Amino acid sequence: MHIAGTVIHAPSRGELEVIDDACVSVNREGVIESVTQGEAPTDALTLAPGTFLLPGLIDCHVHAPQWPQMGTAYDLPLNEWLQQCTFPMEAKYSDLDFAAASYSSLIDTLLENGTTTATYYGSIHVAATQLLADIAKEKGQRAYIGKVAMDNPDQCPDFYRDASTTAAIDGTRQLVEYIRSLGTDRVQPVITPRFIPSCTDDALAEFGRMASEYDCHVQTHCSESDWQHHYVLERHGLKDTQSLDRFGLLTDKTVLAHGVLIDDEDMTTIRSSHSGIAHCPLSNLYFSNAVFPARRALDRQLKVGLGTDIAGGASASVLDNAAMAINMSRALEEGVDATAAQVSRGVDDTRIDFRDAFWMATAGGAEVLGLNAGTFAPGNVFDAIVLDTTVAASDLRVWGDDSAEDVLQKAIYGANQNNIATVWVQGEKVKG
Repeated sequence: MHIAGTVIHAPSRGELEVIDDACVSVNREGVIESVTQGEAPTDALTLAPGTFLLPGLIDCHVHAPQWPQMGTAYDLPLNEWLQQCTFPMEAKYSDLDFAAASYSSLIDTLLENGTTTATYYGSIHVAATQLLADIAKEKGQRAYIGKVAMDNPDQCPDFYRDASTTAAIDGTRQLVEYIRSLGTDRVQPVITPRFIPSCTDDALAEFGRMASEYDCHVQTHCSESDWQHHYVLERHGLKDTQSLDRFGLLTDKTVLAHGVLIDDEDMTTIRSSHSGIAHCPLSNLYFSNAVFPARRALDRQLKVGLGTDIAGGASASVLDNAAMAINMSRALEEGVDATAAQVSRGVDDTRIDFRDAFWMATAGGAEVLGLNAGTFAPGNVFDAIVLDTTVAASDLRVWGDDSAEDVLQKAIYGANQNNIATVWVQGEKVKG
């Protein structure tokens, strides 16, 4: 397969590469063989004027069972939101018909928005989470999926928790082995202790051992809110990163959601373990009451991708979250308290730009997951989207003197799923 047209990608942080008259050649396994410039083969798919080839978008943090509640109850603090709204919603996934309808709708919507890879928290239910894996495989999305573990009766409600520590562990093992039996590299298992408050120490220790045994991805929440951050300090006498590291849960395949309250010591720990961070700017605004220092993390060479955090975030679009990441960094740098003096209102040198945001949405997310994707480099899988700037049902408008960089900036702020004309995952067309 050959695709000819203008390519836009970010080979490294801060660097945007635009290749006009490019031809991306993809083999039968969906892997990029070459990227050339100039005349394309006669059988190439040639992009129409006003369209651009971009890497597929990567969502590093999605709560799949929360999809039906997205856009509601953001007036509540995190722990109340979980107890009053989220746990009752997730408990519904004991009903597999409900789970099938919800998960099908979610994956369809993410693919429509150009999300070629998503990292999913499931519910506590093994069968429903297996179903999520089946649906992702059927629809062709690249998916990292975990059964959420919640065995701590002190923090989890009676109606929604694992029956025991043994059940949490055995259910996780069952899901890992089920996903690995599916016969596709596109769907991968993830060991998923929800966060330290929801899990007993015995479960956390076993999950650390399991991560080593299976050489498996791990995902959990880290220093997301004041409540969660201080709970761990009181329970363990350690910060989240220190505690997770003690249990063997910080590995080069770990995805830490949020990390809003991490400090320089935490960043050193995360970097030394080669773990990654899912930066969720929209949900951080609602539930963390602080801004993740994305630029500081990137400057310290941490692996950082973006997450929608459905339903903690109110948008299923990675591009929306890229825009919000820029906005939040500006708010952090410039400050928002009008009663404070301008010179003391913000935090210096914390701003990111559209290049950083686009990199996190693509190559940065791939780096977090250890995935050869996110750029059009030979040897990477061909996960890609076609951005169409000519559709009417969109706020994206391009004018004759706009450069490709201008187009990308406008897409981050104004594109919607109507602008995503085609989506490929590992060379397979899943939209368009």
